[in-house]
Amino acid sequence: MDRPARLLIARHAPLAVAGLAGRRDVPADCTDRGALDWLRGQLSGVDHIWSSPALRCRQTCAAMGLAPEFLPDLWEQDFGVWEQDGIPDLGILPPERLAAQQPPQGESFLDMAARVQPLLARATGTTAIVAHAGTVRAALALAVGPAALSFAVAPLSLTILSHSSGGWAVEAVNRIAP
Repeated sequence: MDRPARLLIARHAPLAVAGLAGRRDVPADCTDRGALDWLRGQLSGVDHIWSSPALRCRQTCAAMGLAPEFLPDLWEQDFGVWEQDGIPDLGILPPERLAAQQPPQGESFLDMAARVQPLLARATGTTAIVAHAGTVRAALALAVGPAALSFAVAPLSLTILSHSSGGWAVEAVNRIAP
């Protein structure tokens, strides 16, 4: 990728029922009109709007009045059996080992990033994306590598990355409505 691009990546609204969703197609709680309106304003005037096809992302887009292109590569990481059983205590792992950790019947962060990053690299102009915390971290990994797993990504937050001939740069992470 040698052309300039800017990614405005919004995480979907909070889950209607707390927990680890991963690939489970669970609904979002889109009742925070103030945060949704603020985020909609941040995403205005873009060249493209993309979204994960997950129900929670579709609902978030609808609540903001967005009509995105739904792209399956933007789905959240598949946490396999951990989506039912919860994430076990993995102990203290360096980012590189944590990124490679594969849940039983699921995918590692590195697997998910290998799915998401080629799509992000095709972005042109300014692209708004409504997706998941994992998708945001996969984008951040373009600039910071596996250390991206260290970032908190709140629901209805905005992360901004830009690309130039020098590579990827992080403009903002986890911006939320004032």
